[in-house]
Amino acid sequence: MKFKKLKTPLAWLQLTQAKGRLLAAMAGIAFADLLMFMQMGFQDALYESNTQLHKNLQADLFLISPQSQTIAYMESFSRRRLYQARGIDGVESVSSLYIDFIRFKNPENRRNRTILVLAFNPHEPVLKLPGIAENINKTQLPDVVLLDMASRPEFGTVEIAEKTAKNQLVNTEIGGSKIKVGGVFKLGNSFAADGNLITSDLTFLRLFKYKNRRPDQIEVGLIRLQPGADTQIIQRNLVAKLPKDVRVFSKQEFIDFEQEHWASSTPIGFIFSLGVIMGFIVGAVIVYQILYTDVSEHMAEYATLKAMGYADIYFLGVVLQEAFILAVIGYTPGFTLSWVLYYLAQNATLLPITMNVARAFGVLFLTIVMCSMASGFAIVKLRAADPADIF
Repeated sequence: MKFKKLKTPLAWLQLTQAKGRLLAAMAGIAFADLLMFMQMGFQDALYESNTQLHKNLQADLFLISPQSQTIAYMESFSRRRLYQARGIDGVESVSSLYIDFIRFKNPENRRNRTILVLAFNPHEPVLKLPGIAENINKTQLPDVVLLDMASRPEFGTVEIAEKTAKNQLVNTEIGGSKIKVGGVFKLGNSFAADGNLITSDLTFLRLFKYKNRRPDQIEVGLIRLQPGADTQIIQRNLVAKLPKDVRVFSKQEFIDFEQEHWASSTPIGFIFSLGVIMGFIVGAVIVYQILYTDVSEHMAEYATLKAMGYADIYFLGVVLQEAFILAVIGYTPGFTLSWVLYYLAQNATLLPITMNVARAFGVLFLTIVMCSMASGFAIVKLRAADPADIF
């Protein structure tokens, strides 16, 4: 049995003829892919880190003030609205969540750093996070808090975690008041907050007495529904019966509310989106220049083939093959380098900057589209090849 010898594609032969130009094209596409990967990674980390709290709140519906912009900068509203919601059919229980920033003193080096404080009744199931169930009862003691072990290390998280693991209370200060760190949990820092604390509602009010915080003023109202209750119907009932000084969100709407703020109401969301677009444009320009140069240098050969009867569709196929080859060989180093930089960036920032399958294939698709678009512009030059100009 004889096997036919496979012919090397013309597109590959043309690309490898000028190896220096091929390497330049690979580097350019890899850079464009790296730029898109990093911008997408930071953008997803922005959304993911700032919605981790929302995803772990144990409630079906949420009340917030219409003046609130993001979970880190909430406006207070009357807790009376939460009690009114408790009287709606289908509502099983309600809980209050207090949120504010305060200065936390690292117990090791005594340096102050702003931290986000979350407070609620320790007897109510408000948050489901690693470390909460084991340590939340400790916050029933006055002036005892829990520290997020995934906060920035500048808070002394490593030393505090080691001591609390041995059931040792760590003494420090918050906003000038003496407190004790009784345990740790894990949530993670975000673009809005470098670290997080959890304490009881009573301790919270004592810590923030300098702000004249009142017990009846809360930042988030959590509403848990009875099993089998229709969330949408109860949400509509709440909207109809509660005054307009509160907004009623489902859990997904609450997450979307936070994400929308960072996507459209802050410069950082726009910058990340712009970075992806710029990476795409840079890559398209580089590929166009490579293909245009390649076509220009082989105009005589293309004209000869035209004179032999080859149609434009054949040349279109050759250039598209070149574009596809460039996309694949340029994407590979770009993807590999991005994976390494993701790892380094995650360790440096402690933000959830991770590679996933959807993004990997998404950037590959964008790379192929980018190269295909560039080949379309290069083909304009190719169609101008006239045999009469050569012979």
